[in-house]
Amino acid sequence: MEIKSAGIVLKPGAPELRDLYKTIRKSFEKEGIKTFLDLASAQMIKEKGTPFDEMCRQSDILVSVGGDGTLISVVRRSYEYHKPVLGINVGTLGFLTDIYPDDLESFLKKLKKDEFRIDERMMIELSILGKREKIVAFNDVVFTRPAVSKMIEIDVCNAQDEKLINSYYGDGLIVSSPTGSTAYNLSAGGPVVYPLTNAFIFTPICPHSLTQRPLVLPGEFELEIRTKSKSALLIVDGQDMYEFTPQDTVLLKKAKVGARLIHRRERNYFDVLREKLKWGR
Repeated sequence: MEIKSAGIVLKPGAPELRDLYKTIRKSFEKEGIKTFLDLASAQMIKEKGTPFDEMCRQSDILVSVGGDGTLISVVRRSYEYHKPVLGINVGTLGFLTDIYPDDLESFLKKLKKDEFRIDERMMIELSILGKREKIVAFNDVVFTRPAVSKMIEIDVCNAQDEKLINSYYGDGLIVSSPTGSTAYNLSAGGPVVYPLTNAFIFTPICPHSLTQRPLVLPGEFELEIRTKSKSALLIVDGQDMYEFTPQDTVLLKKAKVGARLIHRRERNYFDVLREKLKWGR
């Protein structure tokens, strides 16, 4: 893959990234890679920018400068362009963004020599039938209650034969991708799933019945999700929120294409678990 141009997106609300951006831009240009800066990022640091969609069309890769949340937003916003995304970590945990600013120059030399890898991560596609166009999620889709004082009831059916898989009653339900298994899913007691797996992870949030346990289903399943409660909330990647009612059906399935993340060739997922989660200690 020949990389001649890169579109850069900075963490929102972080004007202090201005100097780092200039350093990053110089590092790319030193390797002969033309850069574009997202317009919103440019306005934040008082630089010239390019509208996001135009930047995606003109760039061979996209570069997220921030934490995992920034990278997730970039992947979702650029989904229709299917561009590989490189994450530069200036956040805290950094599960997805494994390149640090100090490592960028050495990594870019490898990038030019094609010494890197692109991992394709499963994404979730959903729609509220009759209301919303398709929405994509990178980490998870959370079905939850609109008020702290109430519980909600959620039914999950197999869309192919319309048979009930399970009913959940409690504070909500997390439907996670394998990549998102180490996010909210893990905090709620769900399993860690290898990120290149194709599967859905269903994890109830504080279920009323203690017999409810996390469930892993193949990515080939298509699912219909409904609520019997007066109203419920659907939260996508912790970034977008929608309301749905008993009159609504949420159709959920594996997206046709996944997210493409640029990583160092030597990156090992289990090393990341040991480093970030103190795995096995």
